[in-house]
Amino acid sequence: MPRSAPSPPPSTAKPTPPATRSRSPVSATDAHTEQDHHNPPRRRRPGVILAIVLLCQLMIGLDVTIVNIALPDIRADLHFSATGLAWVFNAYTLAFGGLLLLGGRAGDILGRRAAFVGGVVVFTLASLAAGLAANAAWLIIARVVQGLGGAFASPSVLALIATNFDEGPRRNRALGLFAAMFSASLATGLILGGILTQYANWRWVFFINVPIGLVIAALAPLFIGETPRRPGRFDTFGAVLATTGVGGLVYGFIRASTNGWSDPQTLTSCAAGAVLVALFVGNESRAAQPILPLRLFAQRNRAGAYVNMLLVPTTLFDVIYFVTQFLRDIRDYSPVRTGLAFLPLTLAVFATVRAVPRLVQRFGTKPVMIAGALLATAAMLRLAQLHPDSNYAAAVLGPLVLAGIGVGLTTVPLTITILAGVAPQDAGAASGVLQTMQWIGGGALGFAVLVTAYGTAVRGAGDGASGGNLPPDVQTHGIATAFATGAGFTALALLIALVVIRTVTPAPR
Repeated sequence: MPRSAPSPPPSTAKPTPPATRSRSPVSATDAHTEQDHHNPPRRRRPGVILAIVLLCQLMIGLDVTIVNIALPDIRADLHFSATGLAWVFNAYTLAFGGLLLLGGRAGDILGRRAAFVGGVVVFTLASLAAGLAANAAWLIIARVVQGLGGAFASPSVLALIATNFDEGPRRNRALGLFAAMFSASLATGLILGGILTQYANWRWVFFINVPIGLVIAALAPLFIGETPRRPGRFDTFGAVLATTGVGGLVYGFIRASTNGWSDPQTLTSCAAGAVLVALFVGNESRAAQPILPLRLFAQRNRAGAYVNMLLVPTTLFDVIYFVTQFLRDIRDYSPVRTGLAFLPLTLAVFATVRAVPRLVQRFGTKPVMIAGALLATAAMLRLAQLHPDSNYAAAVLGPLVLAGIGVGLTTVPLTITILAGVAPQDAGAASGVLQTMQWIGGGALGFAVLVTAYGTAVRGAGDGASGGNLPPDVQTHGIATAFATGAGFTALALLIALVVIRTVTPAPR
């Protein structure tokens, strides 16, 4: 965690405008001038602010994977069908990713602290409801509401980092910790999910959010100052178009994995999704106050970084989901042992992101992200060679470490590139787009492509079968195919880093 700047002495005088000393218009100094003087924070401690918002990011990120290992228990207890069970994951990621842009805009209009705290409260209450679920419909609705709360809280996490830390080494260190929390929360969720499922009850994978959320909601008003409310309107129509459009594409891809591309419902869903996404882009180009300001893509480096922020997280979801399948179904690992198997991935991410700010300072963002994309591609290619007799130490451990290092080296420079030079009025929207690319791009749409590759390979190798108790060689073939597809994603990210993104000179110390 970066060191906190000393708190300024209390004063009742109106602060004088700060001297311009940062290249970014969204700096910690600017944040102080943007504070709402009618509701000032009791203390200004950047380190404490960072701890609060990162704790929120950890809580939200955990919920993507913490339920994975508990899914068999949830299915048995709430009588989910095999198809319906997938929506325990998809309901959250679609609602979360689909509403992130609206949540980012809400932070700009309502104030970032208000959006942050409100989202945390909704997320916490929905987590309690999910843990108390008595049937399948109840749980899916609670997961949707969880996604709604997370969508309003999460963009403010990144925006508050951008407005409380100057562009340069201090902000880079803070962004490094943010990237670590995003990546590590996915793997940590598997470890916690395994422990809670095996030694307690599946309901605790939701109950664990309640005390965390209460702590965040209590501390945020004490240490985080409110930003001014900027006049504006919510582009609700745009949010609906984006969410339903991507949802249609996701449903179409997942259905194609079991029914093939000749299925009329698959084709209809994909076509409708594509039309809705196109309408969304058209709506944003005409809207007076869009949730996705297209001007964010006018800068070449930022546009390339946004695309790569869609491609690279897909790799992490690929590894977590399919390695879990391989270890549980093929190698017969217990829930706890499966969760602990991801510990090297978590440690690799943490160690890497701690070093990335220094690497960026020395070499710039482009060389670091190129190295990360290379390592991530190598990890995917190695996992694409899995077979039923592959053991953890020889075939899985190394790629997990490589994937952790690769994602860590890539994500931090991409985040730095995206936030560099963002105007204050666009900070929330820019953060929302970044996280939308991570979650609805990588977590929902990109992951759906990988599931389609898996299902197609399984049907081809298993004479049309895509469910039930598959033979180990057939299931492993599908898993390996998904990893080969993931290697294509990382290779494309490497190409974009080489060709589209220009070298960025590190900010001076």
